[in-house]
Amino acid sequence: MTQPRKRTVILISGRGSNMAALIEAAREKEFPAQIVGVVSDRADAPGLKAAESFGIPTRVVPRKDHPTAEAHEKTLDAALARLKAEIVCLAGYMRVLTAGFVDRWQGRLVNVHPALLPAFPGLDTHRRALDAGLLIHGCSVHFVTHEVDTGPLIAQAAVPVLVGDRPEQLSQRVLKAEHKLYPLALALLAAGKVRLEGGRAVFADIDQSARTGTLISPASWQGPSDLEDLARITP
Repeated sequence: MTQPRKRTVILISGRGSNMAALIEAAREKEFPAQIVGVVSDRADAPGLKAAESFGIPTRVVPRKDHPTAEAHEKTLDAALARLKAEIVCLAGYMRVLTAGFVDRWQGRLVNVHPALLPAFPGLDTHRRALDAGLLIHGCSVHFVTHEVDTGPLIAQAAVPVLVGDRPEQLSQRVLKAEHKLYPLALALLAAGKVRLEGGRAVFADIDQSARTGTLISPASWQGPSDLEDLARITP
């Protein structure tokens, strides 16, 4: 018997490129999650129009309309309840969530981060990676916990740092990997192949390759055409 698809809501604050990648992936009938709504804390977020173009219901829950973070999250919780959300994906949602909200959604709340955690939590990850002289950078999808960008990892993908890279160039390379990695991680969660247990990500019935992206070293870089291989995820 086919399991019902997990009802998933995406939270955004901006253009929503990862949101669009999740929506596209979930259009496949066999994908184990169904995107049932997009919620933003900003009415002017470009991602709202993008979601509507896919026929996805949208909601706006502005932070400025609420006196406290807790009050804001109470309204956010109500919006998620109306959408009957089972999983919540953060996709460029620029709010630090309170411990209470995280606890209510424990094990069902995930985020994508543009770095290979635990390296470079927080902002400006690409410049920090370049300043550190790294040869490899990448992205991570993790469960959200009380501390920002420290939750147990679900999946990661690596990209090369090339000679002469600027933050903008490295950002685009990482973003392309994010667009492949996030749908994979959501599929693992929605299918019950990963769960949060005892503060750790516990996996079942998956191959190790399902958690990682293809790594291409700078020495083997052949040009832009390698981006497709670089961001390829092996399910």
